[in-house]
Amino acid sequence: MSEIAVTLDPPRPSRSPWQGLYRAAHRWRRQRAAARAKRLPRPVISIGNLHLGGSGKTPLTAAVASHLLRRGLQVAILSRGYGRSESGVRVVSQGDGPLLGPSLAGDEPVLLAGLVPGAAVVVGADRHQAGKHALLRLDHSPDLFLLDDGFSHVKLHRDIDILAFPVSDPFGGGRLLPSGRLREPLESARWADAAVLTGVPENTIDLTLGDQLAQGLRAYGFSGPGFQCAAHTGPASRVDGTLIASGSKVVLVSAIARPDGFEASALAAGFQIASHLRFRDHHAYPDATLQMIRTAFRTAAADLVLVTGKDRVKLQGRLDLPLAELPVRSEPEAGFFSWLDGKIDHLVQRPACAPDGEPFSEARS
Repeated sequence: MSEIAVTLDPPRPSRSPWQGLYRAAHRWRRQRAAARAKRLPRPVISIGNLHLGGSGKTPLTAAVASHLLRRGLQVAILSRGYGRSESGVRVVSQGDGPLLGPSLAGDEPVLLAGLVPGAAVVVGADRHQAGKHALLRLDHSPDLFLLDDGFSHVKLHRDIDILAFPVSDPFGGGRLLPSGRLREPLESARWADAAVLTGVPENTIDLTLGDQLAQGLRAYGFSGPGFQCAAHTGPASRVDGTLIASGSKVVLVSAIARPDGFEASALAAGFQIASHLRFRDHHAYPDATLQMIRTAFRTAAADLVLVTGKDRVKLQGRLDLPLAELPVRSEPEAGFFSWLDGKIDHLVQRPACAPDGEPFSEARS
């Protein structure tokens, strides 16, 4: 495979009056929240993004959680649980696999519960309430919390804020909704402690991309370090763990923010793609969609239905066809973990106390 060069060219700040108004509203919201944010009695690390979706934050969350577990720390991942059918706080995993399905927990929390053995997963729209629930209900009290998609959850104080930027669209065109691809302005990066360029091809020739990302964000007020994170794809396997031979004829099915990247990975892995059924991110796969997949599979006389991990947790056990997953794993550069360890070594030395300053009780009801 040939080497790939990636270049980062940050856009100029938009002079649109509407974009300026949106940026000012986000800035006011964050400044107001900084004084009112609630605290949890354990360190909180947030991994999030400024984009509408598809920034690689969930694989990065899994990589960070695995690293912290290897350090001997008890980790609880707190997630909103986007797309689930109920509200309230629920324990998705005590650390030994998912206890709930995606309809009750959301697809990404269930995926994380399977990807990171040893890490507890708790969902709740109010991450402060979810953290308190985790401290009272988990079998092993967490040493720290890891927020998946937590950057915009400004109601909760974070000790470390990490922003993920997808290599395919790192600056999102520099514009906010409705005319752009960003849910927060690039100026919000000033609130982050580090920036990580995600999805970097394994065969990329430039080892300075993290530094380039950080430099590109300097014009927007970012002052932290930048790192790069490689994306490792495959090998593909059936849900029972059997590896899939390259050259198999497949129907791709995806409900993710950036389906083009999934298709490119399947092609690079040597699969024959008969068709690609694309659905909106977090699609729940109702019965009508399952029938659509069956029809496409039989029409193409395909060998397999090939999906992402996030789609596999919603289709496994519901689709009566040969189902396989093409997994994607994130591998941040070594410098990122050195930086993170230095931050954590400082944080975990602090004594735990309740949000009101009183010693926290570990008693469970």
